[in-house]
Amino acid sequence: MARDIKLGWDVESLNKAYRQGYMAASMGMERSRCPYRGDVVIAAWEAGWEDAEQVAGEAQPSNDLFSRIA
Repeated sequence: MARDIKLGWDVESLNKAYRQGYMAASMGMERSRCPYRGDVVIAAWEAGWEDAEQVAGEAQPSNDLFSRIA
């Protein structure tokens, strides 16, 4: 398995951070509460968090006039 020894991350740890970020946003946790240290792992957690926020935003019904007419 590929692992960057000096940075302390590998693909599995990035996937785990992504999944945890996704779950955190799904549960309403604030983005600033990322538990990780290290730019690469934080970026993976934030990517998961942002993806969950985007999915939640798409799932909410729109309250604009045109959506109510149709």
